Amino acid sequence: MTTTDFTTASVADGRALGLAHYAARGVLEHVLTRHGITFPQQIALRAAITVDAPQTPDDLVTQVRGSLKADPADIHATLDELLAKQLLVADGAHLRPTDAGRELIAAVGAETAPITARIWGGIPAEDLAASGRVLALVTERANAELAALTA
Repeated sequence: MTTTDFTTASVADGRALGLAHYAARGVLEHVLTRHGITFPQQIALRAAITVDAPQTPDDLVTQVRGSLKADPADIHATLDELLAKQLLVADGAHLRPTDAGRELIAAVGAETAPITARIWGGIPAEDLAASGRVLALVTERANAELAALTA
């Protein structure tokens, strides 16, 4: 199946969403591996960097769990790994990113930017807008279903 066949014959469903997610994640993980971090570490470090104020470990676990739906114990282990790599540092009861952590995220962003441009380039704005709306709705519904399953 050619790219054209795939895009014209494909229907948005869970399989299509999963294939797109894992294809994009595979690209990112390839870059992350060269920088010596894992996907969960990158998510946690990015969460620490993008907040306005230092976060407690529990605050970061809550943020990361919202993204990854991972077990809190696994996320705490990821934070410990980032501390050991000196990408995060304890500051009293809070964790904050180090300069090395900020530089790493910036380097990953710079390396992935041209790849991202190639992946997303040429997709009409109206298609991106429609896809964004659908993905937001799917995320909302899936989060509600997960909450019901884990209640």
